[in-house]
Amino acid sequence: QVQLIESGGGLVQAGGSLRLSCTAAGGTFSNVIAGWFRQAPGKEREFVAGISWQSASSTMYADSVKGRFTISTDNAQSTVYLQMNSLKPEDTAVYFCAARSGTIIMVETSRYDTWGQGTQVTVSS
Repeated sequence: QVQLIESGGGLVQAGGSLRLSCTAAGGTFSNVIAGWFRQAPGKEREFVAGISWQSASSTMYADSVKGRFTISTDNAQSTVYLQMNSLKPEDTAVYFCAARSGTIIMVETSRYDTWGQGTQVTVSS
């Protein structure tokens, strides 16, 4: 079974950048939607960005990150990235990578059946 392994989280000052990576271990991404979600303390997990593995031009972003975050893929490495620029304190959360079979990007967590362990992103003011 494919496992998703995230990396790249850390502590950064407001206005800074981080790049998160999510690699499929024990398999490869194919015919899936890859998504990034985040969960802040005391809040529900929320959709951040999604991308179609078959068509990398098909992407979707939460309004709160549009223009600041970019999702992309490296097919050869079976890796999906989340480039986060102009970070704000309100971006502080645990970020999760997720995958679902199919070609339609969904924003609901229940639509994704494979999840990574999460990586902490902390943005200081």
